[in-house]
Amino acid sequence: MSSPPLGLILAGGLSRRMGGGDKPLRVLGGRTLLERVAERLGPQCGGRLALSANGDPERFRGVFAGPILPDTVPDHPGPLAGLLAGLDAAAEMGVTHVASVPGDAPFLPTDFVARLTAAGDKPIALAASGERRHFTSALWEVALRDDLRAWLTAGERRVGGFIERHGADVVSWPVEPVDPFLNLNAPEDLAAAEAALAPAP
Repeated sequence: MSSPPLGLILAGGLSRRMGGGDKPLRVLGGRTLLERVAERLGPQCGGRLALSANGDPERFRGVFAGPILPDTVPDHPGPLAGLLAGLDAAAEMGVTHVASVPGDAPFLPTDFVARLTAAGDKPIALAASGERRHFTSALWEVALRDDLRAWLTAGERRVGGFIERHGADVVSWPVEPVDPFLNLNAPEDLAAAEAALAPAP
């Protein structure tokens, strides 16, 4: 990879378990999750970030300064549609890779891109922590985009299925003192994250 990847923050989910709305705009320790994720990912991507989100992009203004990419395929088929929009945007920029992360992972490791870049020669490098693989925390070759478009057009939706189709190198991080890929899916997760941010007594 000759230049930093495009950093893609996935924010297209419906956040049902969090009570609806845009989960990345939830506040943790006085700042939105989106700001925290962008602060972690941006320096690893040479400051080049995009946000995958549908609907009115104005709701993110003042919080996110980069391009906001709506799905380019119909019917909101999930995170792979957001990834496809990111791969297409990266291709237009002449960038060879996309580093994707969910918009609700505020503890993203600062060596995320470096370790995935060094992982191996497969077209996808996938993050893991503990015993769990994180399908949307990954480094993707832009060359995958045509096959991904065909995959979605055929009605496929499974991120894990697409990864299995192409193969992935897996890089694991420790889960202590806090899982760096912790997703804040529900109010209790947000409360746990607040506790993790609190200074030690």
